[in-house]
Order: sequence, then structure tokens, then C-alpha cells
Amino acid sequence: MECAAKGRGSRCIIGPPLRRCARCYVVAYCSLSHQLSHWSDHREECGRLEQHMKSVHTLNDFPFTFHQEGMAAQLNRCSFLEKRDLHRVGMWLHECSCEEFSFSSTNSRLIDCWNLPSNLCPCTGPVSPLSKQLSSWKEYYEWRNIPLDSPVSLLLHWPLTIYHAMQMASSERVSARATRLFKIHYLGPERELFQLAVFSELLALLPSYEVHIDFVGPAVPQQRSSGYLVLRSLPPNCGSSIWQLSFVSLDIIISRDGEKMTLYSYAHCDYEDCECKMARKNTSQGTSIEADSAVTLRLFRGFYHDRFRDMDSSPDLIIAPNAGIAAYRSWLATIELIKGLDAPAVFSDFCEEAAHLAARCLSNVFDSTLMLPIQLNPFRHPLAVEDSALRLPCYSNCYIFGI
Repeated sequence: MECAAKGRGSRCIIGPPLRRCARCYVVAYCSLSHQLSHWSDHREECGRLEQHMKSVHTLNDFPFTFHQEGMAAQLNRCSFLEKRDLHRVGMWLHECSCEEFSFSSTNSRLIDCWNLPSNLCPCTGPVSPLSKQLSSWKEYYEWRNIPLDSPVSLLLHWPLTIYHAMQMASSERVSARATRLFKIHYLGPERELFQLAVFSELLALLPSYEVHIDFVGPAVPQQRSSGYLVLRSLPPNCGSSIWQLSFVSLDIIISRDGEKMTLYSYAHCDYEDCECKMARKNTSQGTSIEADSAVTLRLFRGFYHDRFRDMDSSPDLIIAPNAGIAAYRSWLATIELIKGLDAPAVFSDFCEEAAHLAARCLSNVFDSTLMLPIQLNPFRHPLAVEDSALRLPCYSNCYIFGI
């Protein structure tokens, strides 16, 4: 956490900011002078933040045994993952902050293993179809027969948030559709680009539909080939051979822009004899023998308003997880584009204050109130964001709202 007045006037005092606003107790300052200088900015938000703090208990309410463990032991993400042998492994690679957050070097191969035993992950289809709309993590875990000590919700909050957004904003479109194809434009993906296989869970959540998701954002990776090693034999010297190891530098970039993949089966577990191994299809070639549904993913590098013409121009749903609308000027052109489309758009953000600021921006552009009011997402990430700028608990996909 840093001083809320950082960058205003004098430099911050070295060390963590220890002075809290006595009213909201959310923002912190390094000194009294910085607190006084920031009051003109903080005055308008202070009352709202005070109200947000009253919902902390609800924000932190999860059914998972590991959530209570983490809260009690104050475990950081790295320790949490290390305890479960998931630290810097496969789809879990960027679930902590110690791994450099860069997509330029990611391999284009789909990472599709949970690195968990079969009883702790949804590696096969559900035992029974959904009989009612899911409204909580507890209901989902019970439906998929997963114990509450499984950490899969750390990754599954991405597809479950899509599922929840469809129910909240597109239920009429879904029920009235004459076609099985449902098209989603997914704006600003980052970490989930390492976890694309988890979107195969939509096979279970939406079994009657062919789901097509276009991911578009500046973080869509480019695969860089930096060079290779060569072992050369040099002319003999004094009767002996001399070998030299040299590095041949390359500057080849293979863009993943436009890449397409189709998921016919679920991300698999780490048990060799599990039935999920037999059920896996060759998704790279898009072949399937018995699959009656599929999830198709495409990647587009760039901003939505710049790449829209290259995508399917008639989405059934637009979704922008952890959007940060009020924080990035690039959103203005995108919002203007969305305004002219006949599709619901659902956004999420890390905390209620960020959602409030985003909603104000959207209302100004659309000159109307939100179609989907700000509300807590029941399928938010279960571990709080580390090193938040506010004392207010923040979770990935925490609050959702829509236009």
C-alpha cells in the first residue's frame, strides 16, 4: 500500500504509510502534510469508501476451507500455491506476483492440465446436467462434486463470470435464440491468456450451445524466438580439436494475433489412468468424434475499437473483466463503439469504488442509468489482490455492472 498523496508536492517519507483517514479508514498517508494536501481530492470519495467498508464481511464470505486458512495464516499467493505444489506451474504460472508478467515469451501451445488429482478438478463432464441456475461457488462445487478445499476457483472465476454475466444480461437472448451459436467479445484479457483451457468449463455450463469467444486486447502475446546455440569445430591446434560454443542471435517474432483454437474436452488432471485422458480430443486440429458442443477461442492483438472490423461484428455479449474504465483513456473510443452496437456489455472491477467510477463514466457517455446495476459477483476470485492501493479488500472480477 502506498501514500494516497504520492506525487503531490513534497516527496513521500520512506517507509509504509501509517496515517489512515479517520473517517473511512481506507486510504493511508505517509505524513500529516500529505493527508491535508489530499483532502480536496479525497473529500468526495470518503463517504462512499466508508460505506464500502461496511460490506467487507460480505466481500470476504467464501465457503472454501482454504480461504479461511489463508485469512488466518496471512499466506501470500506464493506460499498458498507452494503448499499445493502449484507455484509457477502450468496454468497457475501467473497466479502470483513473483513471476514476471510478460506474454511475449509465452509458448503458443495450449496449457490444458490442472496439475491436480481428478477428485480436485473438473476434468470430465458433470454427472448430471444443471437443473437450476447457479448462484454461488458452493452450488457450483456441489454440482461438479468438487470438495471445498480444491483451489480450482482461482482459475474458474473467468468462465463462471461469463456464465453469470450471460444469465444476468443476456438471459432473454439466450432463451429466444434460434441458433446454437453464442458469440462473445472478450475485452482486455491478461492473466487468462495463460489459462485458456479453463474456458472449456463452458462445455458443462452451456451444453446446448457452440460458444465462440473472441479475445481482444494489447496483452495478446507475441512469441519471440531469441536465438540458438551452435557447437563448432575450429582448426586443430597442436594436434587437438578445439570446440567453440557460440550463440546465434535471432529477432523473429511470431504473432499470436488471429490464432484460433477449439476446445472439445475439459482441461485434464494429473492422473494417468483417469477417464479424462481417453476423452481428450485433438483440439489443435479441431477434430471431434462425439462432441455435441464446443468452445472456440480466437485471439486479436490491439484495442477493441481498432480491431472490431476484424472480428465477428454481431456479438451476443460483450464482457470486459477487471476493466478499469475510469483509469484508462483508451476506454473512451471503445465505449463509443459499444454504444452503437446492439449487444449487452458487462464489465467487472476489483472493488466497489472502481465500479462506481466506471459506472459514472458509462452513464455520462450513454446518458442513461446502467442496465445492470453494480452488484457483487458471486463467482469472484476467492483470494484478495495483494498490494492493493486501498485498505478495502479487492478481488478479481469482484463487482459486475452493465449497459
